[in-house]
Amino acid sequence: MECKLAVSMMHDYLDDDLPGQQQRDLKEHLLSCPDCRAKFKELEQTDMLLFSLMHQSPVVSDDLVGRVMGALPPSKKERRFIAWIKKHPALTAASVFLLVMLMSSVTLWKQDGQLVVKGTDLDQVVIKGDTVIVPSGKRVSGDLTVENGKTQVYGEVNGNVTVIDGSLYQASTAHISGQVKSIDQALSWFWYKVTNMFSDVAYR
Repeated sequence: MECKLAVSMMHDYLDDDLPGQQQRDLKEHLLSCPDCRAKFKELEQTDMLLFSLMHQSPVVSDDLVGRVMGALPPSKKERRFIAWIKKHPALTAASVFLLVMLMSSVTLWKQDGQLVVKGTDLDQVVIKGDTVIVPSGKRVSGDLTVENGKTQVYGEVNGNVTVIDGSLYQASTAHISGQVKSIDQALSWFWYKVTNMFSDVAYR
């Protein structure tokens, strides 16, 4: 197994979305490749950190709220705003938390240029450098998602094809039964991640 394919399978493995045979192949590769093993450990730790953050209730101390309120100039509009914040401290904390998560996600989107491939039949695709190819005569049963790379479809995809921060070439021989989505902007990427996260939670 190539390291690029192993890295692309790590995300699905951590989400418990990887079929049994591919799980075994990935585990065998991790045992023999120290670089991929280190990368997997980093992803696992990041996953655990994000999970713990998502399940923590944001708490704002009364002292912090008091200091923020005291620093604001006392205009009429601002008094109403301050009163609203005092009445809804949990909602204010949640809004700040979401803003921080948004800024962090946009920063990660700009910095992380690594190719990521997600799908159920990854043995049907060919990865060359930053290009993911569905060859003619090959069939991917299910969705195919490619981040930070080029996608070339010559065969069949029985599902959706999503290209994030990359390009898609669809040959005349290609057949895609689902939707074709191209996401190129940071906010669209963030919204895609958030909606996918909530849909994953809803179906579990």
